Amino acid sequence: MESTVVVTGGSLSKAKVVAKVQRLPRLDRQLIAFRVARELKDGMYVNLGIGIPTLVSNWIEGRDIILQSEIGMLKTGPLADESQADQDLVNAGSQCVTAPHGCSFFDLVESFTMIRGGRMDVAVLGAYQVSEKGDLASWNNPARGLGNIGCIGGSMDLGVGAKRVIVAMEHVTSNGDLRILKECSYPLTCKACVDLIVTDLAVIEVSPAGLVLKEVVPGATAEDIQTLTEPTLIIPDDLKEIEL
Repeated sequence: MESTVVVTGGSLSKAKVVAKVQRLPRLDRQLIAFRVARELKDGMYVNLGIGIPTLVSNWIEGRDIILQSEIGMLKTGPLADESQADQDLVNAGSQCVTAPHGCSFFDLVESFTMIRGGRMDVAVLGAYQVSEKGDLASWNNPARGLGNIGCIGGSMDLGVGAKRVIVAMEHVTSNGDLRILKECSYPLTCKACVDLIVTDLAVIEVSPAGLVLKEVVPGATAEDIQTLTEPTLIIPDDLKEIEL
């Protein structure tokens, strides 16, 4: 049985949004990545996007999860430390990664053939905004003003080509702008592609009926998350705290 909260999202000023977020307990970037890693199953082929998603590679060691880097690596390892760094072995964010036993290398054409051919079980992507329908805006931030041309990268291909798309991001911006919206105001990467949103405050599933609040950070309530989310959230009876 599902019920819906009555608090309307987006009713707070930016200053009040910032103040509210600062009062709430939040996951740091590593813990967001750790929670995303719990969604991955052994045997999956996974692509990690720029930003928080790249940190997921640090939380799957010892598991049978095959990471693909669109620059041409399959079975990439965790982020490299200073002693392991090799400028030729990088992820989508140009961070040095390790190449464990069994890692293979290929050109960009083969890499995107894998992505466009639907071979990726999961793509973990960052985002500027996500809509209640699962629309993704991740390549251009108009708020940065003139001269900002954005960075398309492989996100459009991944959003369409992956079997499942998980967004890993902070719930609101540092200046109080909401990032989970009824409709994205930024240029779209692709429409209706996002399946799950993992933020520093909550885990939210994109469903045909709307956004379902599945988990909240310990110490926060459904009402807290709703006031920081523009669309009305569906609150299931089995809502629970984020488990790490």
